[in-house]
Amino acid sequence: MGVDYYKILGVDRNAKEEDLKKAYRKLAMKWHPDKNPNNKKEAEAKFKQISEAYDVLSDPQKRAVYDQYGEEGLKGVPPPDAGGPGGPGGATYFSTGDGPTTFRFTPRNADDIFAEFFGASSPFGGMGGGMRGGGSRFGSLFGDDNMFGPFGGGAGGPGAGFMPQSAGPRKAPPIEQTLPCSLEELYKGTTKKMKISRQIADASGKTMPVEEILTINIKPGWKKGTKITFPEKGNEHPGVIPSDLVFIIDEKPHSVFTRDGNDLIFTEKLPLSEALSGHIVRLNTLDGRTLTIPINNVIHPDYEEVVRGEGMPIPKDPTKKGNLRIKFNVKFPTRLNPEQKSGIKKLLTSLVIEGPGTGTRVDVAGGDSI
Repeated sequence: MGVDYYKILGVDRNAKEEDLKKAYRKLAMKWHPDKNPNNKKEAEAKFKQISEAYDVLSDPQKRAVYDQYGEEGLKGVPPPDAGGPGGPGGATYFSTGDGPTTFRFTPRNADDIFAEFFGASSPFGGMGGGMRGGGSRFGSLFGDDNMFGPFGGGAGGPGAGFMPQSAGPRKAPPIEQTLPCSLEELYKGTTKKMKISRQIADASGKTMPVEEILTINIKPGWKKGTKITFPEKGNEHPGVIPSDLVFIIDEKPHSVFTRDGNDLIFTEKLPLSEALSGHIVRLNTLDGRTLTIPINNVIHPDYEEVVRGEGMPIPKDPTKKGNLRIKFNVKFPTRLNPEQKSGIKKLLTSLVIEGPGTGTRVDVAGGDSI
């Protein structure tokens, strides 16, 4: 029989339509080339084989020919007992008992079959090899260079967006892509313009490429994970509602600050001498101002100075801001000579310190509580 389509899909010869759909969804998601960038050649071959098996077995006429004459008869190569040569152009010529019949097998495009299930030819959001005409291509028009490569499909898992055809047009799963932003952009707000190219369909179902420019307004204080949705801006296919395009804010690492919710965290390095005797913190803010913050307290390893209102804008009310939290990395000397050790010991034993968490002052020199 040549290729065993039933074995390829892992179904028995009595498999019904739902069995075939379930098997195809599972295997197509597993072997889609965009999900196998390190094994692409083998994945492409398996993906096409899986699609061809489903194409044949899900079509009653093709399945009947295949069950009787095998792959050779289906594709126009008559088996030994077929009783006649292959017809012109690869058509199969055989007898059904009611007279000679000619059947021409034309395999469908693997990506078209996949798009019928998942709404796009690549559902992996993917930087893994392009679209094959199923999703959209995004390119940076202004801002970061090469921010987006080709990607498509969406974040939906196997079968996402799939509905029985009797339920009416299904909506393709969303196409999601991260949108990297600097901390300065998220602090002040910014506008990014993205050029997209996609396929649109006319009333007859014929598609044609168009380009559009999308404007994305980044509001002050937006956080990582914030989503901006452009409804139905994916490729158009007959009988399918186009995907929504969803941009997801991502935060680039910053050289000075880290973010904790609406707060900004800055870590200052300083020697032990300044930690004990006083220190002034000078730093530039995300909007270009210079802050000068004197620290008059003794700085211990867990000490944190909080400057209110110098954090990130609060999205619901950008006139308000979180806090700036200054932490300290105190550098201790790696070695001391005897004279230095003696001097530090005399200094420390004469200090009056507070017991942790009690507010009780303890005189280390005398050893008595005060």
